Amino acid sequence: MQHHYHHRSQSHLSAGVPTTPGGETQFASEAKLGKKRGSYNCGRCGLPKKGHSCHVAITTAAIESTPTHADSSVAISATSSLSTTRPPPLRQHCSNLRRALSFDDDVEDVRGGFPEPEAAYDEEDLQFDDPFPDPDSGGFPPGCLWEILRRLPPVGLLAAARVCKGWRETARKLWRAAEELRLRVPARAQVGFVGSVLQKCPGLVRLSLRMESDVDATMLACIAFSCPNLEFMEILKSDTAMNRITGDELGRFVADKRCLKSLKMEGCSNLGGFVLCSSSLSTLWLSDLFSLSKTVFNCPNLKEISLEFSRQQNDSTDLTSMVDGLGRYCTRLQNIHMASLRLSHSVVLALTGAQLRWLRMLSLVLGSEITDASVAAIASSYPNLELLDLSGSSISDSGIGMICNVFPETLSRLLLALCPNITSSGIQFVTAQLPLLELMDCGMTICDPNSENPLAGESNDWELKNISKTKLHLVHQKLIIKHNRLKKLSLWGCSGLDALYLNCPELNDLNLNSCKNLHPERLLLQCGNLESVHASGCQELLIEAIESQVSNDFLAMENVLPCKRLADGSKRVHVPHFLSAQSYDDDKKQRVKRQRCNVLVR
Repeated sequence: MQHHYHHRSQSHLSAGVPTTPGGETQFASEAKLGKKRGSYNCGRCGLPKKGHSCHVAITTAAIESTPTHADSSVAISATSSLSTTRPPPLRQHCSNLRRALSFDDDVEDVRGGFPEPEAAYDEEDLQFDDPFPDPDSGGFPPGCLWEILRRLPPVGLLAAARVCKGWRETARKLWRAAEELRLRVPARAQVGFVGSVLQKCPGLVRLSLRMESDVDATMLACIAFSCPNLEFMEILKSDTAMNRITGDELGRFVADKRCLKSLKMEGCSNLGGFVLCSSSLSTLWLSDLFSLSKTVFNCPNLKEISLEFSRQQNDSTDLTSMVDGLGRYCTRLQNIHMASLRLSHSVVLALTGAQLRWLRMLSLVLGSEITDASVAAIASSYPNLELLDLSGSSISDSGIGMICNVFPETLSRLLLALCPNITSSGIQFVTAQLPLLELMDCGMTICDPNSENPLAGESNDWELKNISKTKLHLVHQKLIIKHNRLKKLSLWGCSGLDALYLNCPELNDLNLNSCKNLHPERLLLQCGNLESVHASGCQELLIEAIESQVSNDFLAMENVLPCKRLADGSKRVHVPHFLSAQSYDDDKKQRVKRQRCNVLVR
């Protein structure tokens, strides 16, 4: 199978046009003989028709199905403007690749996407100045046809190539000009089909595969052979698919791809151990890791790393040794994310001992053995952090005090979800002492031990065990936050919160999911820029109170006429419109830009 694929890629797809048995191109033979002949290659997979039984018909239909779903969307990019034609991903999409290093709403960050591609085609190919349509292009001017076809997904482009000679030639140029490809591979697809698509794109730089079938070393070899200039690769998988790639196979792939800058892969439970050596790799995301026996990171230019381990108690990975080696060979690291139940204070000490002077974002999640002493070590070694995520740790209000003392001029994003020892006083202290704070996550911190767990249907054992059973005295807490720069605040699952007062003029996203004990009469939202409030799992009266406050804030019409005292200073009068027309118009424009807030209950 592999030999047959190699022969096909050299003899047919590398040329980019169909060939006749005599060796000349089909287009040349048609012009010479003056006949309309059918293609000698299969229109579905590109293989020669002689002795060939195609099985790609079902695959093509599967790729075309559910085109509106974000996970199954397929996009091809040849120019920078093509990126605007991709359908936006759904906010509900949750990839296993951790988004902790990119908490903004940017679409490409959430999807683990790629930078905007630059133009990769010759302006002469467009021929916009030619007013006469090409008869071989179905009556379309060449430039117009290019603009139409470049907006099609790969399946649509393959179908368009079978319309006529002109469309086939334009589609061929589009494939050759493509720099980015996002493709969903159905469960019954064969590696030969993926290879036939990749062979059409010799200039491919960015590749994202959503695998619904198992992925193994054969797929890696296909990618390595078909994409010599690949810089960004992402492999996502569905729940039914399995990643069978081993650590040795991944290490060989990284070593052979001299241009590879970013590698993101899900389902890495079969790696076992790996040695990654690359002078070009700058971003590495691996998820579902389990019991790694050997880890070597010889990547001097690595700037961002995300390692997520499976949440199993029998994981035997030595995180202390791994972090020690990471700090020794990857001295330029700026963003670090690790999620593991085995995170402990010793791992933090190994990380702080590495003295990574460029480190700006640090995320250590699920480490219940991370304490206030760990916070002290982090604060003393890395005083310039902009993002700190210690969700699932055992830090208390004392640790929060250290964070506020060290990072008042740098920290803009703080995430402390599932930290059971934090109280409302600590949260209020954070917002008062960190003036640059823009994002804060305090989910499941202020909890009522007697209430039903809001995430009982979807949480893991570690989440349930990490909620302290000794916080009976912390029920019915009040939270008052006044902040001028805070944009996102998450209080999901804070069932111990019964009063909330917010005065945050820049706040646009508020998460109150499962705050079931929050009293409607003790809620005050003074947030003029609120765009969305999440209130799933809240009582009906609270939802009505939220809707009432945000709608009243939207409909409140402030009197924009300025006031002026009389000459004797005894009385204020309104200045007429014609005396303050400019200020009236400016205020009116500002009110028009104000968007209505959405209250999301599902």
